[in-house]
Amino acid sequence: MNNFEEIFEQIKKIIEGEFERDKKLLEICRVLKERVKHYDWVGFYLVDEEKENELFLGPYAGEPTEHVRIPFGKGICGQAAEGKEAFVVQDVSKETNYLSCSPEVKSEIVVPIMKEGKILGELDIDSHSLAPFTDGDREFLENICRLISEKLL
Repeated sequence: MNNFEEIFEQIKKIIEGEFERDKKLLEICRVLKERVKHYDWVGFYLVDEEKENELFLGPYAGEPTEHVRIPFGKGICGQAAEGKEAFVVQDVSKETNYLSCSPEVKSEIVVPIMKEGKILGELDIDSHSLAPFTDGDREFLENICRLISEKLL
């Protein structure tokens, strides 16, 4: 069982720390990947300020990915950005618009980071397990993204 409340408190301390934004985001990725068993790749995609309808890969923890830029609407990340809402895929093999990062990935959850109705980025998590994400995961990650939008972005 994941102790989301304890992990959330740890993430609050990271956000309130003295170091710069990208280091905080990287540390959040590391904590989530290390502390939640079914989070095998954790990363942030941020909206490119010059190309408003495109995401670029920010800090992440896990295997490198070739998807360093994703247009809105493309793949799960692009769909979440375009729709401005969390997207949970319990089995990526059943998704026609999925961008494969690794054959090991079986499921994905993407949660937008929003401020005043505008998308600033998103938290993307891949899992090597089928259907591991619960409503608890979604709520936990939405709370993290809300805190990030208030304090970091």
